[in-house]
Amino acid sequence: MNRSIQAEGTFGVMKYDRWYKKIVRRGIDSVRLELFLVSTGFNLYKYHNKKKRMIQ
Repeated sequence: MNRSIQAEGTFGVMKYDRWYKKIVRRGIDSVRLELFLVSTGFNLYKYHNKKKRMIQ
């Protein structure tokens, strides 16, 4: 599978399912921090759901 297709699904989930529409910070460092926090939250959400499915 093409890597660009795989990444598109992640951004689609963040934009439409998590209501993350635009970057609200200004400056490169602030934008990097915001994207880092959003992606960390996304990964924690996926991890939590995976652990929850394994218990059941």
